[in-house]
Amino acid sequence: MFAVEVRDHIMIAHSLPRPVFGPAQAMHGATFVTDAAFFTNDLDEDGLAVDIGAATTVLGEVLKPLNYQNLDELEALKGKVTTTEVIAKYIFDQLARAVSESRLGPGSGRIRKIRVTLHESHAARGWYEAEL
Repeated sequence: MFAVEVRDHIMIAHSLPRPVFGPAQAMHGATFVTDAAFFTNDLDEDGLAVDIGAATTVLGEVLKPLNYQNLDELEALKGKVTTTEVIAKYIFDQLARAVSESRLGPGSGRIRKIRVTLHESHAARGWYEAEL
């Protein structure tokens, strides 16, 4: 399988209101370095899995509504505990929609899987990946 992975980041605020999260139950900020990998079984006639420019643009568009926001107040995430894994799945869903709308260019139809990785720090990351 071939893949193209692009990177951006978001700065968010949120709380994780469950005892298991200890001090993170309180409002706090986080910066997530965000990687999105798009997988294809083959390459196009130009030798591309996915257009990197289109992938970068789409990732930026998906992240923009989250950036500098309090996730506890966003309608799309209301009632959810916004763990790294939950945020990764939300971003995945938005990217999958972009693929279904052919927003990654003519090669959109060849994309078979997406992986979204959120780096919480240099020592910890979480992700969501699935077939389309």
